Amino acid sequence: MSCWMPGCPALSMCRGLAALPITCLERAKDLKTRLGILLHKPELGHKSGSSSKLQLGSRRRDSSQEVLEWRESFDQLLKSKSGVNAFHTFLKTEFSEENLDFWLACEDFKKTRSKTKLASKANRIFEEFVQNEAPREV
Repeated sequence: MSCWMPGCPALSMCRGLAALPITCLERAKDLKTRLGILLHKPELGHKSGSSSKLQLGSRRRDSSQEVLEWRESFDQLLKSKSGVNAFHTFLKTEFSEENLDFWLACEDFKKTRSKTKLASKANRIFEEFVQNEAPREV
Protein backbone atom coordinates (compact mmCIF):
# COMPACT_ATOMS: atom_id res chain seq x y z
CA MET A 1 0.00 0.00 0.00
CA SER A 2 1.44 3.34 -1.03
CA CYS A 3 1.78 6.19 1.43
CA TRP A 4 0.05 8.51 -1.02
CA MET A 5 -3.21 6.57 -1.22
CA PRO A 6 -6.19 8.31 0.44
CA GLY A 7 -6.97 6.87 3.88
CA CYS A 8 -3.50 5.40 4.35
CA PRO A 9 -2.54 5.58 8.06
CA ALA A 10 1.06 6.22 7.06
CA LEU A 11 0.04 9.34 5.13
CA SER A 12 -0.44 11.45 8.25
CA MET A 13 2.85 10.15 9.63
CA CYS A 14 4.65 11.10 6.41
CA ARG A 15 3.12 14.59 6.52
CA GLY A 16 4.11 14.91 10.17
CA LEU A 17 7.69 13.87 9.47
CA ALA A 18 7.91 16.28 6.54
CA ALA A 19 6.95 19.13 8.85
CA LEU A 20 9.86 18.44 11.22
CA PRO A 21 13.10 20.37 10.79
CA ILE A 22 15.81 18.32 9.09
CA THR A 23 17.99 18.56 12.22
CA CYS A 24 15.33 16.69 14.23
CA LEU A 25 15.20 13.92 11.64
CA GLU A 26 18.99 13.66 11.53
CA ARG A 27 19.14 13.50 15.34
CA ALA A 28 16.47 10.78 15.40
CA LYS A 29 18.38 8.73 12.83
CA ASP A 30 21.57 9.19 14.82
CA LEU A 31 19.88 8.03 18.04
CA LYS A 32 18.41 5.02 16.25
CA THR A 33 21.87 4.07 15.02
CA ARG A 34 23.42 4.52 18.47
CA LEU A 35 20.73 2.46 20.17
CA GLY A 36 21.18 -0.24 17.52
CA ILE A 37 24.88 -0.34 18.33
CA LEU A 38 24.04 -1.11 21.97
CA LEU A 39 22.43 -4.37 20.88
CA HIS A 40 25.77 -5.57 19.56
CA LYS A 41 28.02 -4.49 22.43
CA PRO A 42 29.71 -7.54 24.01
CA GLU A 43 29.62 -5.98 27.49
CA LEU A 44 25.83 -6.11 27.33
CA GLY A 45 25.91 -9.88 26.93
CA HIS A 46 24.45 -9.88 23.41
CA LYS A 47 26.21 -11.92 20.77
CA SER A 48 25.10 -12.35 17.22
CA GLY A 49 24.72 -15.81 15.78
CA SER A 50 22.69 -18.89 16.59
CA SER A 51 25.09 -20.24 19.23
CA SER A 52 24.32 -17.32 21.55
CA LYS A 53 20.60 -18.04 21.28
CA LEU A 54 21.20 -21.60 22.39
CA GLN A 55 23.44 -20.56 25.26
CA LEU A 56 21.06 -17.95 26.66
CA GLY A 57 17.90 -20.09 26.73
CA SER A 58 15.42 -19.04 29.42
CA ARG A 59 17.80 -16.39 30.72
CA ARG A 60 17.10 -14.43 27.53
CA ARG A 61 13.36 -14.57 28.18
CA ASP A 62 13.93 -13.32 31.72
CA SER A 63 16.06 -10.44 30.50
CA SER A 64 13.47 -9.59 27.84
CA GLN A 65 10.86 -9.21 30.58
CA GLU A 66 13.31 -7.09 32.54
CA VAL A 67 13.89 -4.82 29.55
CA LEU A 68 10.15 -4.37 29.14
CA GLU A 69 10.01 -3.22 32.77
CA TRP A 70 12.66 -0.58 32.00
CA ARG A 71 10.27 0.87 29.44
CA GLU A 72 7.68 1.31 32.19
CA SER A 73 9.98 2.89 34.76
CA PHE A 74 13.44 4.43 34.72
CA ASP A 75 13.72 3.37 38.37
CA GLN A 76 13.38 -0.27 37.23
CA LEU A 77 16.31 0.24 34.88
CA LEU A 78 18.40 1.72 37.68
CA LYS A 79 17.56 -1.20 40.00
CA SER A 80 18.87 -3.68 37.44
CA LYS A 81 22.59 -4.33 37.10
CA SER A 82 22.23 -5.08 33.39
CA GLY A 83 20.03 -1.99 33.00
CA VAL A 84 22.67 0.23 34.58
CA ASN A 85 25.32 -1.39 32.36
CA ALA A 86 23.25 -0.81 29.22
CA PHE A 87 22.50 2.78 30.20
CA HIS A 88 26.18 3.40 31.04
CA THR A 89 27.19 2.05 27.63
CA PHE A 90 24.67 4.35 25.97
CA LEU A 91 25.90 7.34 27.97
CA LYS A 92 29.45 6.61 26.79
CA THR A 93 28.27 7.09 23.21
CA GLU A 94 26.87 10.46 24.32
CA PHE A 95 30.09 11.35 26.21
CA SER A 96 28.14 11.80 29.44
CA GLU A 97 28.72 8.66 31.51
CA GLU A 98 29.98 10.80 34.39
CA ASN A 99 26.36 11.74 35.13
CA LEU A 100 25.42 8.15 35.92
CA ASP A 101 28.69 7.57 37.77
CA PHE A 102 27.98 10.62 39.92
CA TRP A 103 24.46 9.37 40.69
CA LEU A 104 25.78 5.89 41.56
CA ALA A 105 28.44 7.40 43.83
CA CYS A 106 25.75 9.45 45.60
CA GLU A 107 23.54 6.38 46.01
CA ASP A 108 26.48 4.49 47.51
CA PHE A 109 27.16 7.45 49.78
CA LYS A 110 23.55 7.41 51.05
CA LYS A 111 23.91 3.75 52.05
CA THR A 112 27.14 4.31 54.00
CA ARG A 113 26.86 4.14 57.80
CA SER A 114 30.48 4.64 58.92
CA LYS A 115 31.26 8.30 59.66
CA THR A 116 34.86 7.92 58.53
CA LYS A 117 33.77 6.32 55.26
CA LEU A 118 31.15 9.04 54.79
CA ALA A 119 33.79 11.76 54.97
CA SER A 120 36.09 9.88 52.61
CA LYS A 121 33.32 9.20 50.08
CA ALA A 122 32.03 12.78 50.26
CA ASN A 123 35.53 14.08 49.60
CA ARG A 124 36.00 11.71 46.63
CA ILE A 125 32.63 12.70 45.13
CA PHE A 126 33.45 16.38 45.54
CA GLU A 127 36.93 16.08 44.03
CA GLU A 128 35.88 13.86 41.14
CA PHE A 129 32.52 15.36 40.16
CA VAL A 130 31.68 18.64 41.90
CA GLN A 131 34.63 20.95 42.43
CA ASN A 132 35.47 23.52 39.79
CA GLU A 133 37.35 21.82 36.91
CA ALA A 134 36.93 18.36 38.47
CA PRO A 135 38.16 15.55 36.19
CA ARG A 136 34.57 14.32 35.64
CA GLU A 137 32.65 17.50 36.49
CA VAL A 138 28.86 17.28 36.32
